[in-house]
Amino acid sequence: MSIDAIREFIAADMRAVDEVIRTRLHSDVALIRQVAEYIIGGGGKRMRPALVLLSAGAFGYRGRHHHELAAVVEFIHTATLLHDDVVDESALRRGRPTANSLFGNAASVLVGDFVYSRAFQMMVGVDSMRVLQVLADATNVIAEGEVLQLMNCHNAGIDEEDYLQVIRYKTAKLFEAATRLGAILGGAGGAAEEAIAMYGVHLGTAFQLIDDVLDYSGDRQSIGKNLGDDLAEGKATLPLIHAMKRGTPGQAALIRRAIEHGGLEELGAVLDAIRGSGALDYARGQALAEARAACDALAALPASPYRDHLLQLADFAVTRTY
Repeated sequence: MSIDAIREFIAADMRAVDEVIRTRLHSDVALIRQVAEYIIGGGGKRMRPALVLLSAGAFGYRGRHHHELAAVVEFIHTATLLHDDVVDESALRRGRPTANSLFGNAASVLVGDFVYSRAFQMMVGVDSMRVLQVLADATNVIAEGEVLQLMNCHNAGIDEEDYLQVIRYKTAKLFEAATRLGAILGGAGGAAEEAIAMYGVHLGTAFQLIDDVLDYSGDRQSIGKNLGDDLAEGKATLPLIHAMKRGTPGQAALIRRAIEHGGLEELGAVLDAIRGSGALDYARGQALAEARAACDALAALPASPYRDHLLQLADFAVTRTY
């Protein structure tokens, strides 16, 4: 089973989600429509809305609210991208110029606020306090993760646990929320809901670990951003943390200096240190362990094609090259 097979399995539902997105993005303010449609139309893997659809299906949900909530999750993700690119001063995302590089920082921040607030308007329509609680908590934790990452920029002293805390907050929390929403819609019991939520946590962690590996090993055209972007921003991700720990004293000093000062002047030497220390293999191994934990969590769910596709999604998360 491939990622294309997963997309085909939920194609009808995803078309319904896309229609919700198009409808809900409408605004009488032209600039809001222009910026929001630009970033939504930029593609992406749509992993998070897919998780809402698959988890809802795994618990037998057959209504329409999963389309709305899948769009909500995508809107929350989109808002974070708009804000992230401003904070990181990014110029490229998904192989295209970032919204802030085209429309300016002010427009990106304010349209990000619009997308966030529209997401909360949509949540109300589901008429579930539990859904509101899950998404409100998730957006708050994501914001904490963003601040933690900002605090850790140019900090070469960050350890692996500090790094994992950031990605659990910043990335994995929305994966968790997406799977939990499907369980709530499907009326899952407490243990089953917690099981699929843990699947989301581990899947999101694995996904981000591979993103961080690809930042030092991917192809620019495939990953849609410049190689070494994290280093340029002074982010100490797992490949750098491991290389500092396992490399030579000279390599550790080189990486520490690169993190503290940012920039890509010594990217070649940093890449040599990462490869020579086995940091990429180590990070991939940690991602694989997270993916296995995600799959183990699904053992609590009844067998179904939806569960099979959730299992395959965990495999895609760690074998992808983009």
